[in-house]
Amino acid sequence: MANKNGLLGPVSTSERIRSLDVLRGVALLGILLMNITGFGLVFMAYVDPTVQGGAEGYNLYAWLMNNLFFEGTMRAMFSMLFGVGMVLMTSRMIGRGGGIEVADIYYRRTIWLLIFGLIHGYLILWVGDILFAYGLWGLFLFPFRNTKPKKLIIAVVVLTLIGSGLLYGKYNKIKEYKMQYETARTYSEGQELPKEVSEGKEAWEGIAAELKPEQVKITEDTESMHKGYFDLVMFLAPINRMMQTTFNYDNNPWDILAMMILGMALFKMGVITAELKTRSYLIMMLFGYGIGIPINYYESNILLENNFSILSFFESGITYPFGRIAMSFGHIGLVMLFCKSNILGFLRNSLAAVGRMALTNYIMHSVICAFVFTGIGFSLFGKLERHELYYVVFAIWIFQLVASPIWLKYFRFGPLEWLWRSLTYKKKQPFTRT
Repeated sequence: MANKNGLLGPVSTSERIRSLDVLRGVALLGILLMNITGFGLVFMAYVDPTVQGGAEGYNLYAWLMNNLFFEGTMRAMFSMLFGVGMVLMTSRMIGRGGGIEVADIYYRRTIWLLIFGLIHGYLILWVGDILFAYGLWGLFLFPFRNTKPKKLIIAVVVLTLIGSGLLYGKYNKIKEYKMQYETARTYSEGQELPKEVSEGKEAWEGIAAELKPEQVKITEDTESMHKGYFDLVMFLAPINRMMQTTFNYDNNPWDILAMMILGMALFKMGVITAELKTRSYLIMMLFGYGIGIPINYYESNILLENNFSILSFFESGITYPFGRIAMSFGHIGLVMLFCKSNILGFLRNSLAAVGRMALTNYIMHSVICAFVFTGIGFSLFGKLERHELYYVVFAIWIFQLVASPIWLKYFRFGPLEWLWRSLTYKKKQPFTRT
């Protein structure tokens, strides 16, 4: 492929949109608020504080703050920015005269991200990897690069409603299983159960074993995370397979793909490039929080009132897509106001640097946490209470906010960004600054 005198190369520093870098930095750091429970506690403790890590006092407050303000929102913003990146990359190259090679570059870039996701999940030991899903669902975006914002938003609404409808159907199905289980308990020991009751009872018990694991299972999983590297790879492999197959196909079309498309629409409308007036972002923030916080409070209250029962998780999930999208709009409005302001310039610069090195910093989360929590390092998995996990989060935040701008003084890209670009363009990219 001819490179057209370098016109189809990666975006230069002068071409970057600063508000996107800041928003990406906020989303990247924010993602660790949720991911840290997956790094430091057993799998189901991510959603259920009664499983491990503590569900009282500061631990409950930590769960509640995340559930109200951050759960799903940072992932949504990060996904939106992937959609933005596709539009930016392809439109810039097409505007410079690119033809079919633009599709070659985009799909090569996306497939490499999918491969990075496999490596990240299986070999860098993070079962919550999102790169594989971005690589997979990103393959669907290219044909819609020229679609008008209105049509993109309609697609987002349709996907979100489908996702919510599926969650409602799942709730009703689980509710039916519970009824069959309760019916089975009315039968005398040894009495034959009707087929429907027997199947429902078995299904409910399987769900209960997965969502509310016994202490023996929790202890076994915790001890497995304290083992050496190769044991960890084998232990986490089944979870990685589930996350990249069943979970991916059941959830991510209505989650990640929808948010990628929404990001494309918001970029075309100038929303996430700080182009709108301050008043518009203030309204966006107030409406986003005004809708999102009540929805998230409603969901949290269902869980609290039912003491985190199995059925309450499925009931509270029905409105989950609407709360997270509304909160994401509130966060975006707040970040855009911050970008348009003249306050805390040093923080804005640091966040932008973190955002420019998002891939490197994201993988760095996994590397640091592997050494902190697993048997290849300090073996703190399962030993910290939920609120104590955030001491690790704040330490990583401070390190990345300080280190990222320093690194970019001497290098054009983060190391993984440089590798990704070199593989995408099939040419070694300049790395150090001159």
